[in-house]
Amino acid sequence: MASQKKMFYKGVILNPKTDTKCDYFPQGLLVVKEGKIKDLLPIEKGLKKYSSQMTKTNTKDFGHSLILPGFFDMHFHWVQDEVREMPKDSLLEWLEKYTFPTEMKFANKKYAKDKAKKFFKKLASAGTIGGACYSSIHEVALDAAMSEVKGDFVIGNVLMNMYSPEKLTQTEDDSLALTKKLIKKYGKRHCFTPRFAITTTPKVMKKGSQMADKANCFKQTHLSETPAEIDFVLSIYRKIPGFEKVSNYTEIYQKTGMLGKRSLMGHGIHLSSNELKVLKKTKTSIIHCPTSNAPIKDKGLGSGLFDFKKVEKAKITWALGSDIGGGPFLSMFDVMRSFVDQNKKKNITDATYVMALYRSTLAGAKILGLGKSAGNFEKEKDANFIVVPMKKNMTGRNPEEILQKIIGQYKLKRSLYDHLVSMTYFKGLAIFK
Repeated sequence: MASQKKMFYKGVILNPKTDTKCDYFPQGLLVVKEGKIKDLLPIEKGLKKYSSQMTKTNTKDFGHSLILPGFFDMHFHWVQDEVREMPKDSLLEWLEKYTFPTEMKFANKKYAKDKAKKFFKKLASAGTIGGACYSSIHEVALDAAMSEVKGDFVIGNVLMNMYSPEKLTQTEDDSLALTKKLIKKYGKRHCFTPRFAITTTPKVMKKGSQMADKANCFKQTHLSETPAEIDFVLSIYRKIPGFEKVSNYTEIYQKTGMLGKRSLMGHGIHLSSNELKVLKKTKTSIIHCPTSNAPIKDKGLGSGLFDFKKVEKAKITWALGSDIGGGPFLSMFDVMRSFVDQNKKKNITDATYVMALYRSTLAGAKILGLGKSAGNFEKEKDANFIVVPMKKNMTGRNPEEILQKIIGQYKLKRSLYDHLVSMTYFKGLAIFK
């Protein structure tokens, strides 16, 4: 239940609006009632307007701490928490060596429940209050995730019917029966999730997509993460009746009904201009995972740099994700850092922290259809916010400088990003302190 009384929060406040615009209050006041944002204004104006209503019990002064909207992580695998810092040589090898053996353990109900309790606590402590999440193939693991998660998330059990380890292979009928059952059980919280074209048969993708569309559920999978993956996908599909003439990876998803305005394609690094046209036409979104795609020396899989400018030019919606466990750390601060750093190294100057913040908050909320209720501090939106303590000398003339200082301090100790947040609020209630 949201707190009924009016609450006043003082601090340094950033309110992302677009890729280039972010409100900045060096001293601001956030007013919350019944779990909703009622006002956001500079402290002088705030005190003039509200001082008669402010008391010791309804006012929290966070001092020189930063107040930000909670993060949306639009692509992550909660069942890969254990393998996120494992050695990564290549995507397909890493899956076989570490990821699949780890995911097999989630068949055990007690194991899944224990892991879910720990993982979703960690997620809230990293300031993430929404997004799109992959589970393992197992119903018990999805149930555990659904019962422990706090926030606005869609979650799906991955579907694997071919080219998969024996213990992670389902029959087509099992995959479709489980999809039907889980949509009935969780409605729009369920996300239809073929792992990727390599592991999921066209029949399962096609029939499952129809079920998901009918129920207005989201759909998610992986697309064009590495050249080796693309070659392998095409070599498989060109032997499947009806797919002999596919010219690219995107076409496979188009033919199986996987694309659309509620479709989230993870990665999308190596896409041709024809594929971009199809994604735009179908209103499919791409989720970019910079820490996962980063060079191997930076604990990534070395998949390549996402060309966000090309994607923007093609008018495709996109947002950021951590891709736990391809990405090594839970915090979206680390994802923002990686996005800016990788682009800077290639002299792409438009990749700013302000853009990274927008793509980690409001952009994700909009893709999930929550743009009117979450993602930033507009009036009447849910009061979803995080508090980040700052050192006294951390000041800035604008949002870019403030974000640069906060994120810059841990570039060489990246695991500390997961501990930057001191409080996380969802709909006005503290879900982490």
